Amino acid sequence: MPRLDFIRSITTQLAIANTAMLGATILVMSAVFYFGTLGVLDRGLDRKIVATSDRLINIYGTRSVSDLVQEVERDMRDDLDRNFEVFLVTSGEGRPLAGNISKGPDAATPHERLVKRRIIRGGKLTSSRLIVRELPSGGLLYVGRDLSEEQPIRLLVWRALRAAVLIALVLAMVVALVFRRHIAARIGEIRSTARKIEAGDLMSRISISGDDEFARLSVDINRMLDRIETLVDGVRHVSNAIAHDLRTPLAHIRGRLDEALRREPTVEALSVAAGAAIEGIDELVVVFQQLLQIAEAEAGLKAESFETLDLSRIIQDMAELYDAVAEAERVKLDVGSRNPVWAKGDPNLLKSAVASLIDNAIKYAGPGSRVVLFTYCAPDGAIIVVQDNGPGVPAPEISRLSERFYRVDRARSLPGNGLGLGIVSAIATLHGGKLSLANLRPGFQVSIILPTLVAESSAPTLVQAV
Repeated sequence: MPRLDFIRSITTQLAIANTAMLGATILVMSAVFYFGTLGVLDRGLDRKIVATSDRLINIYGTRSVSDLVQEVERDMRDDLDRNFEVFLVTSGEGRPLAGNISKGPDAATPHERLVKRRIIRGGKLTSSRLIVRELPSGGLLYVGRDLSEEQPIRLLVWRALRAAVLIALVLAMVVALVFRRHIAARIGEIRSTARKIEAGDLMSRISISGDDEFARLSVDINRMLDRIETLVDGVRHVSNAIAHDLRTPLAHIRGRLDEALRREPTVEALSVAAGAAIEGIDELVVVFQQLLQIAEAEAGLKAESFETLDLSRIIQDMAELYDAVAEAERVKLDVGSRNPVWAKGDPNLLKSAVASLIDNAIKYAGPGSRVVLFTYCAPDGAIIVVQDNGPGVPAPEISRLSERFYRVDRARSLPGNGLGLGIVSAIATLHGGKLSLANLRPGFQVSIILPTLVAESSAPTLVQAV
C-alpha cells in the first residue's frame, strides 16, 4: 500500500513527468547535435568529392582519356588524403584503366548526386561515399571517399553524447526527487494542519514561508480557519449562553404551570398561568429569532442583496418610526444631519440595526434625555451615529457589550435579552464594517462604520446630545 500511495502521489507523477519531459528534451537536443555535427563532416566531404570529380571531368573534356588516367594516378600518389581517397576509371567495356579499387559497386549508376555504397578497397570491405560520372567514351569515372576516417569521430561524438545524456538524466532525476520532496513537504504541512483541525485543535495554523503559490494558498487557508474558529466560538458561546440564560425563563414558565396545577384548578388560575406561559414562550421565540438573524448575518447569507443606499434616508425613516415611542418615554429624538451619505448594503438589515440602537438609547438613557442620530463620511468610511446624554456605560464593560446575552448589571431589571448589539455588530461585519462604542461624559455613543462609496471633502460637525 505505501508503494501504491507513492506511485499514485501527484508529486511523484509530477516528478516523473518532469523527468520524462526533460529526458526527451535532452535526447532530442543530443540527436540534433549528433546529426548536425556529423552532417557538417558529411557536407565537407561531399563538397571535396564533387570538386575533385568536376576537376577531373573538365580535364577529360579538353584532353584524351590517357590524360585523365595520368591525372587520377597523380592524385593517388600525392600525400593529400591518399589513405581515404577512392578513384576508378573504366573503359567502355568495363575494364579498369586506373584507380585504387578493382571495380565499382554493382548498385552504383552514373548520376550527378553522391551515394553511399559498400566497396572493396585494399582487400577490405568498407563503406564509401562516391559519385559516378559517365565519360563520353562510354567508360565511368568513380570519385569517392572512404568513410572509415569518420568512424573515430562518430564514435567519439557518440560516447560524449551518451555520457552527457546519462549525466543529464541522473541530474534530472535528482532534481525531480528534490522537487517531489519539497512539494510533498509543503502539502504534508497542509495535511498535518488539516488533521489537527479535524482532531479539534482549531488553533492550529499553517506556517507561512516565502511568497509562492503554496504560501498564498496557506494564507487563504489560515484566513478560512480563522473564520471557522470565529464561527465555532460563536456557536459554542451561543450554546453556552442559551444553556445559561434561557434556563431561568424556562424554569419560570414550568414553575408557574406546575404551581397552577398543584393549586385548585380553577379556570381563572389556569387562564392566568397559560397567559404567563404564552408570554414567556413569546419572549423565547423572539430570542431565537434574534439568534437566527445574527447567524444569517455572520454567514453572509444576504450579501447578494446589497444595493447603493443613502444612509441619511435610513436614519430619517427610523427616527420617524420611533418618534412616538420616544415621546411616550419622554425622550427627545433628533436627526442631526440630512446630507446624503452613500454606502452599499442591505436596507432592511441596516434599518434593523439602526432601530436596535435607537431602542437601546431610549431604553437606557432614561426619561428627560435626548437621543441624536446623524451620519457623515470620514476617511475610514461612511458612519451612522446614535448618541444620547444618559448615564453611559462603565468603562470596563464597554468591550463586552456586543457579546451575546451580555447585559450590564443596572440593565438586568429592564426588558431585553442582551442580543441587540450582537445583532448590530454582526450586521456591520457582514457589510465589511465594524461597530464602535464610546462614552461621551455624559452620554453614550454607538457608531456603525461602513465602507463608503463617495468620500466627501470634509466631515460635518458632530452633534452632541445634550
